[in-house]
Amino acid sequence: MPIPQQRHEPGGDSAGEVPQDREIETLEEFDLRAAGGGLGGYRVQSVDLTGRTGRLLETDTAGSVFLGCPMEPEALAKVRADGAMVFPPVPNLPFDPYRGLLYTPEQLFDGLASDGYEATPDARAYGWFQRTKDDGDVFASMLRAVHDDAVSDALDELLAGAAVVGVMGGHAMARGTDAYAGAARLGRSLARSGLTVATGGGPGAMEAANLGAYLSSFDDDVLAGSLELLGKTPSFRPSVTDWARAAFEVRERAPGGARSVGIPTWFYGHEPPNPFASHIAKYFANALREDGLLARCTAGVVFLPGAAGTVQEIFDNATPNYYASRGEPTPMVLVDREHWTRELPAWPLLRALAEERSMADRIALVDTVEEAPAALAALAGRTARA
Repeated sequence: MPIPQQRHEPGGDSAGEVPQDREIETLEEFDLRAAGGGLGGYRVQSVDLTGRTGRLLETDTAGSVFLGCPMEPEALAKVRADGAMVFPPVPNLPFDPYRGLLYTPEQLFDGLASDGYEATPDARAYGWFQRTKDDGDVFASMLRAVHDDAVSDALDELLAGAAVVGVMGGHAMARGTDAYAGAARLGRSLARSGLTVATGGGPGAMEAANLGAYLSSFDDDVLAGSLELLGKTPSFRPSVTDWARAAFEVRERAPGGARSVGIPTWFYGHEPPNPFASHIAKYFANALREDGLLARCTAGVVFLPGAAGTVQEIFDNATPNYYASRGEPTPMVLVDREHWTRELPAWPLLRALAEERSMADRIALVDTVEEAPAALAALAGRTARA
């Protein structure tokens, strides 16, 4: 099911009262707005304007803001003379801090086929982060913050109006296992029910859920063939290149898959993003990414077996449900009774927290992944009637 896109309409009069719909994020939007009477009050994000010098020279840009937009010197001088604010592109960065749209797998893995993973923008951004994260350079930290805020803005625009369900689980879940196949079927089932699947965007259970969502419009044979192909490269270790190339081969065999979202982080950059999420919101700050992922799961979260990271996500999600700080509690479904009651007994604590709270009838524990969609739907039904 396509994710609704929020479109931009003009609104607001002053620089201090600029709503979200004043953002211009593509060249097509720029051409439309420039031809429609000026750019005053608009924010132009990361649009290459080197081929639009004539248009900029004849368009009123007073009160506009240009964020990382390349332009010719003549055009740059003119818009500055108009009184526009210009934040120029930052040279020699492996990422764009002002980006207006989320990443695609093709963008993050550009160069994979010819030069391997280490040459990709994703790997180079991780390398930059490793070099700068502890050096105390305020400029580097500012660039990370601007980038992450731009990603959050793009994510909010993408998901406006969508019913988003999170699928959380461990990165260690290997391709070729029954657990991986089950997570893929879960993602497919949720996507087929009209929900937008969102994961942490990494390998393992996250990749499997995004894979299932991607293949939600294909039949069982395509899913089975994809799982068999991926099973030949079970993990991103020892070779991210081989792991990612197998994923892109699946995409080539089944082009035009459905949309889903991955929200990974360069904080865990040794774990690559998976190529099955059509939209990737990748962050430098893990705390921002973690909270933002759960906050956007408006239709609830399914928690597959995992370790410390998944336990953290359970209680990060439980806390606003406990206090009702985001409104009505959202559904939480834990999968695998043995895992969550004996191996890592998060369920007894979650149930104790929920007792006599409004979240009490928004939590469920099921034995198998096949039971999760029905459990989620039942909890959502109670939410809808509340």
